[in-house]
Amino acid sequence: MATDLSDFIVIKEGEAEILMHTKNQVFYNKTQVNNRDISIAVMRAFVAKRKQEHEARLSKKKKIVPADSEKDVSESVEEEVSNEPSVNGLSKKKKIVPMDSEKDVSESVVEEVSDEPAVNGNANGECEMSEVIYQDEPCSIPEEPSKTTEGKGRGELKPPRVLEALSASGLRALRYAREVEGIGQVVALDNDKVEACRRNIKFNGSVACSKVESHLVDARVHMLTHPKEYDVVDLDPYGSPSIFLDSAIQAVADGGMLMCTATDMAVLCGGNGEVCYSKYGSYPLKGKYCHEMALRILLACIESHANRYKRYIVPVLSVQMDFYVRVFVRVYSSAGAMKNTPLKLSYVYQCTGCDSFHLQPIGRTVTKNTSVRYLPGFGPIVPQNCTDCGKKFNMGGPIWSALIHDQEWVTSILSDVKSMKNRYPAYGRISAVLTTISEELPDVPLFLSLHSLCSTLKCTSPSAVIFRSAVINAGYRISGTHVNPLGLKSDAPIDVIWDIIRCWVKNHPVKPQSSEHSGSVILAKEPVLQMACC
Repeated sequence: MATDLSDFIVIKEGEAEILMHTKNQVFYNKTQVNNRDISIAVMRAFVAKRKQEHEARLSKKKKIVPADSEKDVSESVEEEVSNEPSVNGLSKKKKIVPMDSEKDVSESVVEEVSDEPAVNGNANGECEMSEVIYQDEPCSIPEEPSKTTEGKGRGELKPPRVLEALSASGLRALRYAREVEGIGQVVALDNDKVEACRRNIKFNGSVACSKVESHLVDARVHMLTHPKEYDVVDLDPYGSPSIFLDSAIQAVADGGMLMCTATDMAVLCGGNGEVCYSKYGSYPLKGKYCHEMALRILLACIESHANRYKRYIVPVLSVQMDFYVRVFVRVYSSAGAMKNTPLKLSYVYQCTGCDSFHLQPIGRTVTKNTSVRYLPGFGPIVPQNCTDCGKKFNMGGPIWSALIHDQEWVTSILSDVKSMKNRYPAYGRISAVLTTISEELPDVPLFLSLHSLCSTLKCTSPSAVIFRSAVINAGYRISGTHVNPLGLKSDAPIDVIWDIIRCWVKNHPVKPQSSEHSGSVILAKEPVLQMACC
């Protein structure tokens, strides 16, 4: 049945086009172009990285024999003439090569070479008799010696299979198929209506029809019944992805990638802490860093699901943009590496009177010789009352306190985006975010807000340049964060941060406050670290 285009509006994004019904039967979110663009950039980097890793594995498997060792082997070769009667007047020679476990199999075989002349000038004629015998195995000729898989035996790498679990109009799947080179099959699922998706697939021509397929099925059921079959699984639900994580983590192949979006920011940022705990297994805190904490709660939740199947994750890129958080993680299987999970998680203690916060790791390791013991983390890391202002602490978490970005990946993705900026509709936004991420301190969880710190003390705020200079002069590192333009990441202890601001207040006095006010308690202490720059 032909489609009447008069009832539709054609929407073009990247190289894909979709038909949008005038009645808006399928939701199209224009704001998500940032999400789709950055996902395509990561997908391109994943395809290239996957190919590099495959080639590295192949080169590692190849046995490179030095010239000297080849000479030694050639000198140790013995040629024996068989005492067996000749076959059809032809004698057979047997050449024995000593077995060396480090050499190629071709150097450790016994070859029987016929003296028979070539048939029709071909040295590999049918009458040639040859035999291969391993010295450390029974002398038997395999029935199917050439039976090897195409992919593994010849070093071929199949194109990555992609699953878009919640496709709606299918725009994301279509952009993957049309814009990412080297991609394989893209499976688009939806449990409501797939007519729009199938219509858009046909509308995008032969390339889309050959690569994208649409199915009306519950994504959770499909992922559970296709374990480790997809190299990339993309989850972009409306709201929380928590109900999809258990099945999604099982559908990703080893070394594959899981892309996950969460849009329930009110829950993740502390608006409903009990709901967040029921969905993600972590309790959020209402700090200035709440959006980064949302990222880390989502990562901790994904890791928790992965651990149930002896798997673990390695974050590649974690982004907070617009009204959602988006994480890109690679999934691996290893019961041994899974034991390191408690080292990557921490509880957060947030002071109720000031911006001081502290992280309490869940686990620790003790190494003795070559053995490693996994033990509970030491605690408590803070006293009952804050040492800066005297108030109580709120406790949140656990959150992912390890790296949330892979700087090598970020650099590669940013370089790729800049070289293909005409192919990204949201180039300006995603390049700015990636640039900021590339400059972040990777090993510093959460961040401080300079304006919030000064608000606690009721003082004017120093410029970011002055504050950064003071931190660097004190011997510590400092950077911005993509989550908040006013946020500052630093490995300086909170005591040093308060000392810098105390020095600033000495030159920029504040009005007296109540003695019980948190700011008054902090300013009542003399700075241990004297900063002339303030």
